[in-house]
Amino acid sequence: MRIIIERSNLLKSLGHVHRVVERRNTIPILSNVLLKAEGSALRLKATDLDLEITESVAANDEQTGATTVPAHLLYDIVRKLPDGAEVKLATNAEGNQMAVTSGRSNFRLQCLPESDFPDITAGSFTHSFTIKAADLARLIERTQFAISTEETRYYLNGIFLHTIESDGDLRLRAVATDGHRLARAEMSAPSGSEGMPGIIVPRKTVGELQKLLSDAEDADEVKVELSDSKIRFTISAIVMTSKLIDGTFPDYQRVIPQNNDKALTLDRQSFSAAVDRVSTISSERGRAVKLAVGDGQLVLTVNSPDAGTATEELSVGYDADDIEIGFNARYLLDITGQLAGDETVFMLADAGSPTLIKDGGDDGTLYVLMPMRV
Repeated sequence: MRIIIERSNLLKSLGHVHRVVERRNTIPILSNVLLKAEGSALRLKATDLDLEITESVAANDEQTGATTVPAHLLYDIVRKLPDGAEVKLATNAEGNQMAVTSGRSNFRLQCLPESDFPDITAGSFTHSFTIKAADLARLIERTQFAISTEETRYYLNGIFLHTIESDGDLRLRAVATDGHRLARAEMSAPSGSEGMPGIIVPRKTVGELQKLLSDAEDADEVKVELSDSKIRFTISAIVMTSKLIDGTFPDYQRVIPQNNDKALTLDRQSFSAAVDRVSTISSERGRAVKLAVGDGQLVLTVNSPDAGTATEELSVGYDADDIEIGFNARYLLDITGQLAGDETVFMLADAGSPTLIKDGGDDGTLYVLMPMRV
């Protein structure tokens, strides 16, 4: 193969695909990116066997062909080339080396044959729909922080994506939980998603999808194709295919409290800043913050045996019985960081029961937070 491509185009595409490649690999070919010159375009592909990203980018194709080279090494080389440069990629006659040339810079990289490169995209998809990039990004951003990192409960290591009937309307819903908190976001189900299986999208796939969506325009359409075992996202020239988590997501509806009748209404920004300030006294970000509510006042308290005590008062809307309840400070900050509205409502029951948190600016999201002993 022999092609000439603009440095900025190559860097952008390599930036999208090389992140999938693990830094340490026992299988050498998985450290590489597949480069294929075809029809005045360069197609790049990278995979870790669970997740695969491909992207096509315009290039001056002088000789078609394909090879694989170390992904992170090529990315670093292109990243360090000057802006506006043209890059020439050419393999030798034996196909075991690729020259990367730009101006006076010349690199020779070891290649592995295209035939060794794995392909995970085989198989058909049972459901297909399109969704606006901004809508998909919102579903992910509102829920991804609650994904569990505990490998033993692997079925919680992703976002549960499914459709559900709600008030006579079919909704597309994303749910994530780690057992301490639960995040749920939903929107009207796109046409074509009816009857789709409930699927669990893995944490790494969610992270890569977030990055790709951040580069997309809000109005861009994302094509989503899925089956019981795989999901594919197509965003312009980028195609990301991922295996799904093979497990059963727990019945999350059971943990969403229905009878919490004590409504605490507060200003999101003031509350978030106050939690952040009082938790400074603790060396552990996960230390409990005690919330004492009564008579239109909220008192936040953090006690640290080593450092001392911090308290702060806030004016709130509350007309139920006085209550004291503790929460993990970091979890409170994670949730308030996702809320869209200025006003937040905490629906409380008692000090030992889960609390329901509603977003004043987004009816489609809600959060459940388990209390801590204080």
